[in-house]
Amino acid sequence: MDILQAILLGVLEGFAEFLPISSTGHLIVAQQLVGYRDTAKIFTVVIQMGSIAAVIWHYRNDLISRVVKLLQRDEATVRFWIAWIVATVPAGLAGFLFKDKLEVYAVSLTVAIALILGGIAIWLIETYHRAPKNDTEEPRLGKLTISQAAKVGAFQILALIPGVSRSGATIMGGLLTGLDRVTAAAFSFYLSIPILLMAGTYQLVKGMDELDTVSGGAPALIAGTVAAFITSLLVIRWLLRYLSRNDFKIFAYYRIVLGIIILLALAL
Repeated sequence: MDILQAILLGVLEGFAEFLPISSTGHLIVAQQLVGYRDTAKIFTVVIQMGSIAAVIWHYRNDLISRVVKLLQRDEATVRFWIAWIVATVPAGLAGFLFKDKLEVYAVSLTVAIALILGGIAIWLIETYHRAPKNDTEEPRLGKLTISQAAKVGAFQILALIPGVSRSGATIMGGLLTGLDRVTAAAFSFYLSIPILLMAGTYQLVKGMDELDTVSGGAPALIAGTVAAFITSLLVIRWLLRYLSRNDFKIFAYYRIVLGIIILLALAL
Protein backbone atom coordinates (compact mmCIF):
# COMPACT_ATOMS: atom_id res chain seq x y z
CA MET A 1 0.00 0.00 0.00
CA ASP A 2 2.88 2.40 0.77
CA ILE A 3 4.40 1.82 -2.66
CA LEU A 4 1.02 2.30 -4.36
CA GLN A 5 0.48 5.55 -2.47
CA ALA A 6 3.99 6.70 -3.46
CA ILE A 7 3.27 5.99 -7.14
CA LEU A 8 -0.03 7.90 -6.99
CA LEU A 9 1.68 10.83 -5.27
CA GLY A 10 4.45 10.70 -7.89
CA VAL A 11 1.85 10.90 -10.65
CA LEU A 12 0.28 13.87 -8.87
CA GLU A 13 3.69 15.56 -8.60
CA GLY A 14 4.40 15.00 -12.29
CA PHE A 15 0.97 16.29 -13.26
CA ALA A 16 1.15 19.46 -11.17
CA GLU A 17 4.86 20.42 -11.22
CA PHE A 18 4.88 22.33 -14.50
CA LEU A 19 1.29 23.52 -14.46
CA PRO A 20 0.64 26.76 -12.51
CA ILE A 21 -1.32 24.93 -9.82
CA SER A 22 1.37 24.11 -7.17
CA SER A 23 2.65 20.55 -7.03
CA THR A 24 3.86 21.03 -3.43
CA GLY A 25 0.44 22.27 -2.40
CA HIS A 26 -1.24 19.28 -4.02
CA LEU A 27 1.18 16.88 -2.32
CA ILE A 28 0.69 18.46 1.12
CA VAL A 29 -3.09 18.08 0.87
CA ALA A 30 -2.93 14.61 -0.75
CA GLN A 31 -0.51 13.24 1.86
CA GLN A 32 -2.80 14.42 4.64
CA LEU A 33 -5.80 12.86 2.91
CA VAL A 34 -4.24 9.41 2.45
CA GLY A 35 -2.22 9.50 5.68
CA TYR A 36 1.14 9.17 3.91
CA ARG A 37 4.00 9.56 6.41
CA ASP A 38 6.73 12.04 5.40
CA THR A 39 7.63 13.82 8.64
CA ALA A 40 11.10 14.88 7.43
CA LYS A 41 9.63 16.31 4.18
CA ILE A 42 11.99 14.09 2.19
CA PHE A 43 9.50 12.44 -0.16
CA THR A 44 7.78 15.67 -1.23
CA VAL A 45 11.04 17.28 -2.33
CA VAL A 46 13.03 14.29 -3.61
CA ILE A 47 10.40 12.99 -6.05
CA GLN A 48 10.64 16.37 -7.77
CA MET A 49 13.94 15.08 -9.15
CA GLY A 50 11.83 12.87 -11.42
CA SER A 51 10.34 16.05 -12.86
CA ILE A 52 13.82 17.54 -13.30
CA ALA A 53 14.90 14.42 -15.20
CA ALA A 54 11.86 14.85 -17.47
CA VAL A 55 12.86 18.46 -18.30
CA ILE A 56 16.45 17.42 -19.03
CA TRP A 57 15.29 14.56 -21.23
CA HIS A 58 12.78 16.71 -23.13
CA TYR A 59 15.35 19.45 -23.80
CA ARG A 60 18.38 17.15 -24.06
CA ASN A 61 19.28 18.16 -27.64
CA ASP A 62 18.77 21.84 -26.92
CA LEU A 63 20.85 21.61 -23.73
CA ILE A 64 23.71 19.87 -25.54
CA SER A 65 23.56 22.49 -28.29
CA ARG A 66 23.61 25.35 -25.78
CA VAL A 67 26.60 23.86 -23.95
CA VAL A 68 28.52 23.46 -27.23
CA LYS A 69 27.68 27.02 -28.29
CA LEU A 70 28.68 28.29 -24.85
CA LEU A 71 32.12 26.75 -25.30
CA GLN A 72 32.24 28.44 -28.71
CA ARG A 73 31.29 31.72 -26.99
CA ASP A 74 28.22 32.28 -29.12
CA GLU A 75 26.87 35.68 -28.00
CA ALA A 76 23.17 34.74 -27.78
CA THR A 77 23.98 31.50 -25.95
CA VAL A 78 26.27 33.22 -23.44
CA ARG A 79 23.47 35.73 -22.77
CA PHE A 80 20.99 32.87 -22.20
CA TRP A 81 23.22 31.16 -19.61
CA ILE A 82 23.84 34.46 -17.81
CA ALA A 83 20.06 35.05 -17.77
CA TRP A 84 19.55 31.52 -16.43
CA ILE A 85 21.98 32.15 -13.55
CA VAL A 86 20.56 35.61 -12.81
CA ALA A 87 17.03 34.19 -12.59
CA THR A 88 18.14 31.26 -10.39
CA VAL A 89 20.15 33.09 -7.73
CA PRO A 90 17.34 35.05 -5.93
CA ALA A 91 15.14 32.02 -5.19
CA GLY A 92 18.16 29.82 -4.44
CA LEU A 93 19.40 32.30 -1.86
CA ALA A 94 15.96 32.95 -0.38
CA GLY A 95 15.31 29.21 -0.17
CA PHE A 96 18.58 28.62 1.66
CA LEU A 97 17.82 31.42 4.15
CA PHE A 98 14.10 30.99 4.75
CA LYS A 99 12.98 27.50 3.68
CA ASP A 100 13.17 25.98 7.17
CA LYS A 101 11.29 28.95 8.65
CA LEU A 102 8.52 28.66 6.05
CA GLU A 103 8.01 24.91 6.57
CA VAL A 104 5.68 25.69 9.48
CA TYR A 105 3.24 27.05 6.88
CA ALA A 106 3.24 23.84 4.82
CA VAL A 107 -0.33 23.04 5.84
CA SER A 108 -3.62 22.74 3.96
CA LEU A 109 -4.94 26.13 5.13
CA THR A 110 -1.94 28.00 3.68
CA VAL A 111 -2.20 25.98 0.46
CA ALA A 112 -5.92 26.78 0.07
CA ILE A 113 -5.43 30.52 0.55
CA ALA A 114 -2.41 30.60 -1.79
CA LEU A 115 -4.31 28.64 -4.45
CA ILE A 116 -7.20 31.10 -4.40
CA LEU A 117 -5.06 34.25 -4.36
CA GLY A 118 -2.78 32.84 -7.05
CA GLY A 119 -5.78 31.89 -9.18
CA ILE A 120 -7.13 35.44 -8.93
CA ALA A 121 -3.69 36.81 -9.87
CA ILE A 122 -3.47 34.55 -12.94
CA TRP A 123 -6.98 35.56 -14.04
CA LEU A 124 -6.18 39.26 -13.67
CA ILE A 125 -2.92 38.95 -15.61
CA GLU A 126 -4.52 36.97 -18.42
CA THR A 127 -7.49 39.35 -18.57
CA TYR A 128 -5.71 42.71 -18.47
CA HIS A 129 -2.20 41.97 -19.77
CA ARG A 130 -1.69 41.31 -23.48
CA ALA A 131 1.07 38.74 -23.95
CA PRO A 132 2.96 38.60 -27.28
CA LYS A 133 1.67 35.92 -29.66
CA ASN A 134 3.55 32.74 -30.46
CA ASP A 135 1.50 30.23 -32.45
CA THR A 136 4.27 27.63 -32.45
CA GLU A 137 5.55 25.24 -29.79
CA GLU A 138 9.07 26.67 -30.18
CA PRO A 139 10.17 29.09 -27.41
CA ARG A 140 11.98 32.31 -28.32
CA LEU A 141 14.63 32.04 -25.64
CA GLY A 142 17.17 33.80 -27.85
CA LYS A 143 15.30 37.07 -27.29
CA LEU A 144 15.33 36.76 -23.50
CA THR A 145 17.11 39.70 -21.84
CA ILE A 146 19.05 39.79 -18.56
CA SER A 147 16.56 42.32 -17.20
CA GLN A 148 13.63 40.01 -17.94
CA ALA A 149 15.45 37.09 -16.32
CA ALA A 150 16.13 39.10 -13.16
CA LYS A 151 12.45 39.98 -12.85
CA VAL A 152 11.37 36.36 -13.40
CA GLY A 153 13.89 35.32 -10.72
CA ALA A 154 12.34 37.78 -8.29
CA PHE A 155 8.89 36.29 -8.97
CA GLN A 156 10.29 32.80 -8.33
CA ILE A 157 10.90 33.75 -4.66
CA LEU A 158 7.11 33.75 -4.16
CA ALA A 159 7.16 29.98 -4.78
CA LEU A 160 8.64 29.46 -1.30
CA ILE A 161 5.10 29.97 0.01
CA PRO A 162 3.29 26.59 -0.10
CA GLY A 163 0.51 26.65 -2.68
CA VAL A 164 1.86 29.54 -4.76
CA SER A 165 3.43 27.32 -7.49
CA ARG A 166 6.96 27.80 -8.76
CA SER A 167 5.90 27.39 -12.38
CA GLY A 168 2.93 29.71 -11.84
CA ALA A 169 5.09 32.46 -10.32
CA THR A 170 7.80 32.23 -12.99
CA ILE A 171 5.43 31.93 -15.96
CA MET A 172 3.25 34.84 -14.82
CA GLY A 173 6.41 36.81 -14.09
CA GLY A 174 7.61 36.01 -17.60
CA LEU A 175 4.36 37.24 -19.13
CA LEU A 176 4.53 40.49 -17.16
CA THR A 177 8.08 41.10 -18.41
CA GLY A 178 7.00 40.73 -22.05
CA LEU A 179 7.57 37.04 -22.85
CA ASP A 180 5.01 35.04 -24.83
CA ARG A 181 3.33 32.09 -23.11
CA VAL A 182 5.40 29.34 -24.77
CA THR A 183 8.70 31.12 -24.04
CA ALA A 184 7.68 31.93 -20.46
CA ALA A 185 6.77 28.28 -19.87
CA ALA A 186 9.99 26.98 -21.46
CA PHE A 187 12.15 29.34 -19.39
CA SER A 188 10.23 28.21 -16.29
CA PHE A 189 11.07 24.59 -17.21
CA TYR A 190 14.77 25.46 -17.48
CA LEU A 191 14.68 27.29 -14.13
CA SER A 192 13.25 24.19 -12.46
CA ILE A 193 16.50 22.28 -13.06
CA PRO A 194 18.83 24.06 -10.58
CA ILE A 195 16.13 25.02 -8.06
CA LEU A 196 14.55 21.58 -7.70
CA LEU A 197 17.92 19.83 -7.91
CA MET A 198 19.35 21.97 -5.08
CA ALA A 199 16.21 21.56 -2.96
CA GLY A 200 16.04 17.80 -3.50
CA THR A 201 19.74 17.20 -2.82
CA TYR A 202 19.69 19.40 0.29
CA GLN A 203 16.62 17.69 1.73
CA LEU A 204 17.95 14.20 0.94
CA VAL A 205 21.33 14.86 2.57
CA LYS A 206 19.74 16.61 5.53
CA GLY A 207 17.13 13.91 6.10
CA MET A 208 19.12 10.79 5.18
CA ASP A 209 19.06 9.58 8.79
CA GLU A 210 15.27 9.98 8.81
CA LEU A 211 14.62 7.98 5.66
CA ASP A 212 12.73 5.41 7.71
CA THR A 213 10.16 8.08 8.58
CA VAL A 214 8.95 7.99 4.96
CA SER A 215 6.17 5.45 4.37
CA GLY A 216 7.73 2.67 2.30
CA GLY A 217 11.29 4.01 2.71
CA ALA A 218 13.72 4.08 -0.23
CA PRO A 219 11.59 1.83 -2.53
CA ALA A 220 8.71 4.30 -2.16
CA LEU A 221 11.03 7.21 -3.01
CA ILE A 222 12.23 5.43 -6.15
CA ALA A 223 8.70 4.46 -7.22
CA GLY A 224 7.41 8.00 -6.68
CA THR A 225 10.33 9.53 -8.57
CA VAL A 226 9.88 7.25 -11.60
CA ALA A 227 6.14 7.98 -11.65
CA ALA A 228 6.87 11.73 -11.48
CA PHE A 229 9.35 11.44 -14.40
CA ILE A 230 6.91 9.69 -16.74
CA THR A 231 3.98 11.96 -15.89
CA SER A 232 6.08 15.15 -16.10
CA LEU A 233 7.33 14.21 -19.56
CA LEU A 234 3.77 13.85 -20.82
CA VAL A 235 2.66 17.11 -19.19
CA ILE A 236 5.57 19.14 -20.62
CA ARG A 237 4.81 18.03 -24.16
CA TRP A 238 1.09 18.67 -23.74
CA LEU A 239 1.50 22.08 -22.10
CA LEU A 240 3.69 23.52 -24.87
CA ARG A 241 1.12 22.47 -27.47
CA TYR A 242 -1.73 23.84 -25.35
CA LEU A 243 -0.07 27.23 -24.80
CA SER A 244 0.49 27.81 -28.51
CA ARG A 245 -3.31 28.17 -28.80
CA ASN A 246 -4.67 28.93 -25.32
CA ASP A 247 -4.12 31.07 -22.22
CA PHE A 248 -3.83 30.14 -18.52
CA LYS A 249 -7.36 31.06 -17.38
CA ILE A 250 -8.47 27.44 -17.05
CA PHE A 251 -5.76 26.95 -14.40
CA ALA A 252 -6.92 30.09 -12.58
CA TYR A 253 -10.44 28.65 -12.32
CA TYR A 254 -9.06 25.29 -11.20
CA ARG A 255 -6.98 26.90 -8.44
CA ILE A 256 -9.86 28.97 -7.11
CA VAL A 257 -12.31 26.05 -7.08
CA LEU A 258 -9.80 23.67 -5.46
CA GLY A 259 -8.86 26.28 -2.84
CA ILE A 260 -12.53 26.79 -1.92
CA ILE A 261 -13.08 23.01 -1.69
CA ILE A 262 -10.08 22.66 0.67
CA LEU A 263 -11.35 25.54 2.85
CA LEU A 264 -14.82 23.96 3.03
CA ALA A 265 -13.29 20.58 3.91
CA LEU A 266 -11.23 22.18 6.69
CA ALA A 267 -14.28 24.01 8.01
CA LEU A 268 -16.27 20.79 8.15
